[in-house]
Amino acid sequence: MQDSVKVSGVSSMATRLLLADLTQAFSELSAIEVGFTSVGGVDAVKRMQAGEHFDVVVLARDAIDKLAASRHVVAGSGEDWVHSSVAIAMREDAAYVAADSESALRRAVLAHKVGYSTGPSGSALLLLFERWGILEEMRERLVQAPAGISVANLVADGRVDMGFQQLSELTNVPGVRVLGLLPKGCEIVSTFSTAIGTAAEHLSEVREFLTFMHSTDAAEIVHRHGMSPVREN
Repeated sequence: MQDSVKVSGVSSMATRLLLADLTQAFSELSAIEVGFTSVGGVDAVKRMQAGEHFDVVVLARDAIDKLAASRHVVAGSGEDWVHSSVAIAMREDAAYVAADSESALRRAVLAHKVGYSTGPSGSALLLLFERWGILEEMRERLVQAPAGISVANLVADGRVDMGFQQLSELTNVPGVRVLGLLPKGCEIVSTFSTAIGTAAEHLSEVREFLTFMHSTDAAEIVHRHGMSPVREN
């Protein structure tokens, strides 16, 4: 009997759990075996540019564009996949803090130690603080999650009081309570895209998996993880 084809993928941490469920669902439909390595988006780009090969790449759009420019993903293969909104979280046992309006969120941020992620969502948060005119005031109370550590972990461990990260990364984490998405006027939405690695083998199998990722069958799983398929918008 012929061995199943193995497809390798790399993704950012924000889509780790979603991709685990998607690959499980895909395995029930196909003999193709798909396995993802999930790391920080910046690290994923560095690893590929250093020569590490992956068949499927799932990263924020700007990271896909960098890899296309350096010819580490196939030109023209990048396709926007899901939108992921940034949410606010605190420790489960922390006192309630209002953060349901822009003014309330600004007051809350100024009173707490804040954790944020690498990549576009973290950069967008710093730009928001800059727009509010509080970035320099916040510098000593900002903690960027190091490689391999999620913002949710920083919150749960008490290293920060408030954490900002994609909703999918903050939900169902022991010791963490999600306050909600960023309020109107300060929304941060990241777009994650798919692409094909330039060194990919078994291209028909890679495309079969990508077709599934963008399908209506996969959309239900995407919604379960607090994201929305781009094609529905």
